[in-house]
Amino acid sequence: MSKLLIENVSRVFPGVRGGLPTRALEPTTITVGDNDFVTILGPSGCGKSTLLRLVAGLDTPTAGEVLLDGKPVTRPGPDRGMVFQSYTLFPWLTVADNVAFGLREKGVAASERTGIVAEWLTRVGLTSFANHYPKQLSGGMQQRTAIARALANDPAILLLDEPFGALDNQTRALMQELLLGIWERERKTVLFVTHDIEEAIFLATRVLVMSARPGRIKADVPIALPYPRHYTVKTSPEFSALKARLTEEIRVEAVLAAEGH
Repeated sequence: MSKLLIENVSRVFPGVRGGLPTRALEPTTITVGDNDFVTILGPSGCGKSTLLRLVAGLDTPTAGEVLLDGKPVTRPGPDRGMVFQSYTLFPWLTVADNVAFGLREKGVAASERTGIVAEWLTRVGLTSFANHYPKQLSGGMQQRTAIARALANDPAILLLDEPFGALDNQTRALMQELLLGIWERERKTVLFVTHDIEEAIFLATRVLVMSARPGRIKADVPIALPYPRHYTVKTSPEFSALKARLTEEIRVEAVLAAEGH
């Protein structure tokens, strides 16, 4: 069971050269239950990525705390798998060795490692590319490798920061379906940051909308569309109604952000 509690967490960055500090995140409390797939939407600069970095242990809150299974998060750990928008693969390692990286760091025996890597390469459709290097792969294939690398470690929670943001629309849609299929099988707890309203609805059990900076959770919208989800759900009236509601929520914040509030 993996339960994430973000409790009254805020983040203030010190001013540059004596300037005023930047309030990136207002005190924020979020509970993410076991098997939840939570997407986070908000205008640029609202603190979405800051929030994810705090959960990952890549940054420290100014106040409040992040608890995973009741234990404070103070640094990165294998219980949290992170996938970024930029392709963060090791260019000198093959696809198979990239996926095996965390397992090797944890001291998993070579024979067991080989089996886990083979299983994940099959799941993300990259078995025939096991010995290729990242520069030989398309963007979508690099992100499939990054997702396999994160999940091969069997983390309690998967953190994704706009992982499909740099992909073309068709590849992005296929990657959404791939990730959703993995989640439906594995039932991992997922926290997923995106700018894309359709993507947020299609994937999530809940969508959190953040306000313009300083960020806070402005709306927590449950997504009652049944799983497994087929891409055709995007044309349903229920989906359209959710999209209209979230578009309005985001539009208000984007206007405020543009006006410098």
